Amino acid sequence: MSNGREKPSPAKATILIVDDELMVRRALSAQLESEGYAVEEAESLGATRARLRSPPPSLVLLDMNLTDGDGLDLLPTLRAQWPEAAVIVMTGHGSVESAVRAIKSGAFSYLQKPLNPDELAVQLRQALDTNRLVQRAADETQRNVERYSVDGIIAKSAAMRRVLEQVRVVASSRAGTVLLLGESGTGKGLLASAIHYASSRAAHPFLKVTCSAIPETLLEAELFGHEKGAFTDAKQRRRGVFEAADGGTVFLDEIGDMPLALQAKLLGVIEDRSFSRVGGTNRVSVDVRLVAATHRDLERAAEEGRFREDLLYRLKVVPIVIPALRERREDIVPLALSFFAEFNREFARSVKGMDEEALAYLEGHAWPGNVRELRNAIERAMLFTKSDRLGAGDLMLDTGYRPRGVATRVVTNGGGGGAERTFTLPTEGLQLDELENELVRQAMERAGGNQSRAAALLGLSRDQIRYRLEKMGQLKPAGRAPGLVDPHANAG
Repeated sequence: MSNGREKPSPAKATILIVDDELMVRRALSAQLESEGYAVEEAESLGATRARLRSPPPSLVLLDMNLTDGDGLDLLPTLRAQWPEAAVIVMTGHGSVESAVRAIKSGAFSYLQKPLNPDELAVQLRQALDTNRLVQRAADETQRNVERYSVDGIIAKSAAMRRVLEQVRVVASSRAGTVLLLGESGTGKGLLASAIHYASSRAAHPFLKVTCSAIPETLLEAELFGHEKGAFTDAKQRRRGVFEAADGGTVFLDEIGDMPLALQAKLLGVIEDRSFSRVGGTNRVSVDVRLVAATHRDLERAAEEGRFREDLLYRLKVVPIVIPALRERREDIVPLALSFFAEFNREFARSVKGMDEEALAYLEGHAWPGNVRELRNAIERAMLFTKSDRLGAGDLMLDTGYRPRGVATRVVTNGGGGGAERTFTLPTEGLQLDELENELVRQAMERAGGNQSRAAALLGLSRDQIRYRLEKMGQLKPAGRAPGLVDPHANAG
């Protein structure tokens, strides 16, 4: 072999030569060692089977015709025992049939003896490079399986535990379509990832498209691809997201914002698992799971003609409703502690913890932005705090900024129906806590003590009105379970 060839890197690759001719093994060993490879030898099928108990080599050069049998008979065992090792088959009696058989059995390639040194060098590099890419992809998949594990999602509340049980069932099923419903910031993207990486599709692509972020004119080509010449800039055929995700999952976020014209084409994909590229007529078949998500009321959108009713029914075969953070207050502190640990590491801080006042402050906040808002609040506090413990003063939940000209509207129901008026703050001001307490007392009286009905009168959840009653001393506090959460756990 010529000098100057690139040496194997970053680690020395090990080549196992399986050949019954001693002179062939010695010549190949000298050649490969001169190029920087580590070399091992085996003279028979039996010797190779004994070697299976040892760590796998990087690549096997396997002769077809051995004294104790056909090398191809060993190939399935090699692929099963050493899946990370590439196999290149060698033979002195080549034929098209034997080459096809070798490739079908899992060989990377097929070489005829006497081996051409330059061709062998190229084949070795290609096989090892391919294996590195495959192993890198497998490692990345494993990292994502661990990162998005359902078991790592914080769910102390009964409501969120029910959601995670649904996620587990759906992930392990053959359900082709899943609809995630919930307010912005509740964790729909996290659950979509959890569904994919807990499923048998985990090793295949997980591709996300935010329907509201791409102009209507480009969204169709993004999803379904296009043929060459389909439009002015279509200089070559391009695969879309559905085609690229074959075998995996497509996550369509904000599907409530998808244009009506595209909804019909999406319906066809759900029903037939096939589509045509933009500018094409041939049907492309794919095997994908569709996970759709929205914070919008799709029922109302369908009634108003903004969303196809038939598409809605196809999407909601498996609906999962994610509760708002205010409806699962048991999760607030564990989530906050998880984010605290995350940003302590990320910012290389040594903040020791969060005081009780800060935790109570977090529990009492309405969290209109849900888990995303909570995460942002902890990140901001960890970035700016100068204390060794986070206090309520570090949690800047209200910036004090309000756009000018925004009126606060209050809807009142009395006598002949609803009337809208602008609430005006009294000149002398008021005590907000007292006003809130009075409204809660009136709602409880009107509801005859029924917390759910009183909550509905005030536009609150049952958990929210229970929290206010606890503050007023009308209910015994539920308390907070002791203990910390896993700082590596994912947010819901």
